[in-house]
Amino acid sequence: MSGDRPTVLVLRALGLGDFFTGLPALALLRRALPNDRIVLAVPRWLAPLATLAGTVDETVHGYELEPLLNPPHGARLAVDLHGNGPESRAVLEATGPRRLLAFNADGCPRWRTDEHEVARWCRLLTEGLPLPDADPPGVAGMLPPPPGVDAPSGRTIVHCGAKAGSRRWPADRFAAVAAILATQGHDVVITGSGDEAATAHAIAAEAGVRAATSLSLAELLALVARARLVVSGDTGVAHVASNYRVPSVVLFGPVSPRVWGPPPDPRHQALFHGDGTGNPHGTTPDPALLRISVDDVTAAVEKALAAA
Repeated sequence: MSGDRPTVLVLRALGLGDFFTGLPALALLRRALPNDRIVLAVPRWLAPLATLAGTVDETVHGYELEPLLNPPHGARLAVDLHGNGPESRAVLEATGPRRLLAFNADGCPRWRTDEHEVARWCRLLTEGLPLPDADPPGVAGMLPPPPGVDAPSGRTIVHCGAKAGSRRWPADRFAAVAAILATQGHDVVITGSGDEAATAHAIAAEAGVRAATSLSLAELLALVARARLVVSGDTGVAHVASNYRVPSVVLFGPVSPRVWGPPPDPRHQALFHGDGTGNPHGTTPDPALLRISVDDVTAAVEKALAAA
């Protein structure tokens, strides 16, 4: 029951990586409004993680720019942690909030194209509420491991997938990296789900390692939390590794790590040979991503593990 507590409605109806990069802003919002009822619009499959993070009181289902399912109406504040245009603002405006905090809205902060995703949403809150003395939290440690979920320790995870083809490094290169790491004594597992499963199994067969393609979200998070190392493209699993402070090597292209990269910590190695001008939604591997070699990755693995 919400009682007489004021309601704040927040929109962050995106994927796994977006969820993790939005957690620091949600923590900042909770710090700023400790007595408010914070309701997060998030895809249904991510709702358990929102509860586990402890920064929101309730969730409602939302996905991309679709209308929200049974949202609270007349919230005293609605916060757009989703985008910077009229489309995402309209999703919140449809619920009739008394105040809307969103980039580029009247009287609100302006959007910066070169700003890191974590810093961007924290700035919206620190400038928009305002909270000039707030110290924005980082992404590390925002979400604890899922309770009651068993997972092996010490695995090296090679995650082959990404939402868009432009961010998927070639499968034969992932296989080469996996094979090298296996010969060095790593307990390698190739992960992927949905339409990535066939590729993951093909990589595992070529490298002579195992694949794990039917993990639940909680099982995947538990596996990453206990891992020795994560090697992946620019996708959600990389942000999970950052959250759990697991050494990682992340392959970027076309998007720059200045915008979506891991925290500035030598245990997280971001590889990037581009200028950030490619198409993040393209269907074929971006040229910047293809400039990353197998040797680049194995060298970065050594640096990440040495730092850890």
